[in-house]
Amino acid sequence: MKFAKMTEVAHYAPSQVITNDDLAEIMDTNDEWISSRTGIKSRHITYDENTSDLCIKIVKSLLEKSNYSPESIDFLIVATISPDSLMPTTATITQGKTGLVNAFAFDMQAACSGFVYALSLGEKLIASGRYQRGIIIGAETHSKTLDWNDRSTAVLFGDGAGGVLLEAATSQHFLAEKLQADGIKGTALASKSFYPKSPYSKKFEHNEKLLMDGRSVFDFAVREVPQNILATLELAGIEPNEIDYYLPHQANIRIIDKWPKKLKVDRDKFLVNLEHYGNTSAASIPILLSEAIESGTLSFGSGQTVLMTGFGGGLTWGSLIIKL
Repeated sequence: MKFAKMTEVAHYAPSQVITNDDLAEIMDTNDEWISSRTGIKSRHITYDENTSDLCIKIVKSLLEKSNYSPESIDFLIVATISPDSLMPTTATITQGKTGLVNAFAFDMQAACSGFVYALSLGEKLIASGRYQRGIIIGAETHSKTLDWNDRSTAVLFGDGAGGVLLEAATSQHFLAEKLQADGIKGTALASKSFYPKSPYSKKFEHNEKLLMDGRSVFDFAVREVPQNILATLELAGIEPNEIDYYLPHQANIRIIDKWPKKLKVDRDKFLVNLEHYGNTSAASIPILLSEAIESGTLSFGSGQTVLMTGFGGGLTWGSLIIKL
């Protein structure tokens, strides 16, 4: 039986930092209003970089850390809802500019659950025995999708990228998963819609910018995500307190603060960094993982057990339990 494991991680954020005070200069808001409701104090916003530029940084960093050649990578998956274009995909643009000549590449669109979905798929590709090495990236340049006059959405999001190197392993590291979706409630969180421009097609109503029913998304996250976490733990035969650290999608501190109470675990087990990044969607979990590895809180090969959980547009949500 084949297995997969994460062996390296990297993250990158644009150098331009926009604080809550900066936003107060262009919209009716202030630092207290934003931070008290979200936990966010600042976010990175790209000035002249597109999503593929962020992904290129991640690929180069992972190759440098691992000392692997670009030719040794079998596949590249980029989770994003802010791609450079629909075609070519952000993954293929990245593949072409980083010399991954032997890798197949594609984008995955599962919003803020994107990294969890993509990592799950990457693990299956390696477990199949057909591939030995792959890169999974979550990357967003949300700033190009926002209505910067809408304080209910523009204050929440930031740009950034994170990714991991996956390799074949001789023992099991991915212990359990549960991925879910509910398209019936998908309009609670929606981004740009594409619509026919053909003279032979009916014209449909569409939205140009990100739209969100904040209360519905909040209620969904507080209700459904803990249930998903508990179901994933049950599949692994692990108690909530046996997880060393939880790596949740970084959407809102008020949401994250409610989960430990529902799971009856120590709040310190839930890692957070959204204060300085905002919601980076598919990038939030790998950025969080990368910072935890850098700080020494987590380390590959330690045997620590982590649970990653994401939720977002679609609606999509899901969790992975991984032994480092």
